[in-house]
Amino acid sequence: MTIDMRQFFGVFFDETDELLAEMERLLLVVDVAAPDMEHLNAIFRAAHSIKGGAATFGIDDLIELTHLTETLLDRIRKGEMILTGEHVDAFLCAKDMLKMQLDGHRLQTPVDRDAVAEARKTLQSLSQQSAPAQSDESKKSDPEAGPTTPKPACQRFRIELPLMPEGEVDVLSAELGLLGEISKAALDEKRFVLSLSTTKTADDIIQICAFMLEPHEINIILEPMPGPAADATGNEDEQGYGLFEQTEPAAAETIADTGEEDQGYGFFEPLPPVASRDVLEAESKDASHQLGQPDNVSMSAHGGSQSDAYDVGDKRADSKYDTEKSGGEASSIRVSIEKVDQLINLVGELVITQAMIEQRTDSLDPLTHERLLNSVSQLTRNTRDLQEAVMSIRMMPMDYVFSRFPRMVRDLAAKLGKKVDFITHGSATELDKGLIERIIDPLTHLVRNSIDHGIEVPEVRRASGKAEVGKLSLSASHQGGNIIIEVSDDGAGLNRDKILAKARQQGISLPEDMSDNDIWQLIFAPGFSTAETITDISGRGVGMDVVKRNITAMGGVVDIRSLKGFGTTISVSLPLTLAILDGMSIKVGDEVYILPLGYVLESLQPAISDVKEISGQGRVIKVRGEYLPLILLYQVFGIEPRFTHPSEGIAVILESEGRKAALLVDDLVGQQQVVVKNIESNYRKIAGVSGATILGDGGVSLIIDVAALLRSSRRVADETIFSL
Repeated sequence: MTIDMRQFFGVFFDETDELLAEMERLLLVVDVAAPDMEHLNAIFRAAHSIKGGAATFGIDDLIELTHLTETLLDRIRKGEMILTGEHVDAFLCAKDMLKMQLDGHRLQTPVDRDAVAEARKTLQSLSQQSAPAQSDESKKSDPEAGPTTPKPACQRFRIELPLMPEGEVDVLSAELGLLGEISKAALDEKRFVLSLSTTKTADDIIQICAFMLEPHEINIILEPMPGPAADATGNEDEQGYGLFEQTEPAAAETIADTGEEDQGYGFFEPLPPVASRDVLEAESKDASHQLGQPDNVSMSAHGGSQSDAYDVGDKRADSKYDTEKSGGEASSIRVSIEKVDQLINLVGELVITQAMIEQRTDSLDPLTHERLLNSVSQLTRNTRDLQEAVMSIRMMPMDYVFSRFPRMVRDLAAKLGKKVDFITHGSATELDKGLIERIIDPLTHLVRNSIDHGIEVPEVRRASGKAEVGKLSLSASHQGGNIIIEVSDDGAGLNRDKILAKARQQGISLPEDMSDNDIWQLIFAPGFSTAETITDISGRGVGMDVVKRNITAMGGVVDIRSLKGFGTTISVSLPLTLAILDGMSIKVGDEVYILPLGYVLESLQPAISDVKEISGQGRVIKVRGEYLPLILLYQVFGIEPRFTHPSEGIAVILESEGRKAALLVDDLVGQQQVVVKNIESNYRKIAGVSGATILGDGGVSLIIDVAALLRSSRRVADETIFSL
């Protein structure tokens, strides 16, 4: 029976995306002067896994480029070459080309074959260079260079294979040969055994075998290594570089306590000569998780990077521990985003139905229908828990966004001749998938601006008494029901005088005593920029109006803090999700509307003396010495209200983007959590309305776009300040 491999293409593309992202992450943090061998090994494993997957599906162009990458990496990790910045640049370029080729196969996007050929040529040229002599300093940092950091002890493994064609045995043998010296012998006519001498562990062997075999099909046995007397002609690996010349046969059955690699991550802790099949199976399941096998892959419906997929050291040990605690079972699955959205929509309908049931039972006699009302209360609690659990599925860590910036910062700083230390905080903070994809472009613009016009060149920083290397940080944190994302730099800061001069030049009328916060907001005006020259990178202000508009469309707020000579921080506040919100139900006439609770400060009934009429501009009300524009909701939507004078109705004080206004309504109905429905896709865009929801009685209620209403009232507020 022929298997249709096309059904696995999606999994291969997603896993390759994750591996490429992990390669880039590791390349950006590798210390060129003293590279961590585990980092190099992890990069090599990622490239090797991509090549293995590409070979399975017959994608030759990926195979060719990853093979060249592998070859150069292998020479470096074996100590035949010293890692240089040129190598890192070549590997990053290769990653970009692999990504382009992958998208070409997946999305049929064009592939620049000349650029790919140039990347192959560069890798080939670097691989063929002779190894430079190691300096004393590099020898100290090289784990294989001297007795100060001994090379892990070589071990010999006997790998008993199940019944399989000899051709497949040869393929597996060639793959395992990447780990060390290997030989093949026949147990009988159809079964073979491999002997592998390597400094690696059984865990590494299982990772290779997992491409072709199930964990329970192989048996791995740790064999004693021959001493120098028994094998005087053995290579340096087998002799342990003279470090273990007097090893007794019994000692060969123990693993030196020289690190996690030698301990096999607890694989041989009881120190038996033969590892049991149960232990091997548990280990191999953890290995298959790292390899991203189709039966145990990450949940990431977005297809983004799984940042811990190839982490080593402590993270790897932690991953194994978590797997053991869960009995070695698969801890995550990959599902399509369409299924997640369908599940969320169904839960939303369930919440609406539950609200309807609860409203119907409010009129029942509590004594007569006690059991029914208790059941409805339990249903309400369970529905809320289910809703929160399902909504959490849509939540993604900010690492999905943050992980794409280190490469951009590195390339942009090099292009501008600047030195930038990029720091991230709160990458595990979660945000709704719908928002996390829309925030990428605004954050990209803010980061580019900070590098281009915030952080100075090294010469200017030295002259002003700063360190040559500028600091750029990107952080995320939860505050109540919002997420706060901050882009902060220690650069030159915003120039108040320059911004004011530019504003007057563009004909913007400004009072003389404007606060700094109001002046900083000017950079969000369309076409406003203080950049003296226009570049292909950015200009602080160029496109900033688009940044603010996009953030505002997500229900977010942008704030700027800056001090000349010390840096700038741009803070973005977003709701955690747009799918549900806590709202206040208000009534105007016979209509019920929803106000997002995050914008509501307070509600009050103003006195007649606190209501002022501005000639030709409408009304304002005085609240604790502050005059606020009054928005008449019945005029906005053209409905008949119960009250037309503010002293008879209720004024709800709202705040958005640092500005306040009062909204006149007839009554406050209550507070509730509502499921947001997109009104544009079902009807059309309505001014002042951001969405709709279904109430417990089955009626449709519009959700007020508070930010839009307050923007329309700003002109009145500004003019009012100077007329009262």
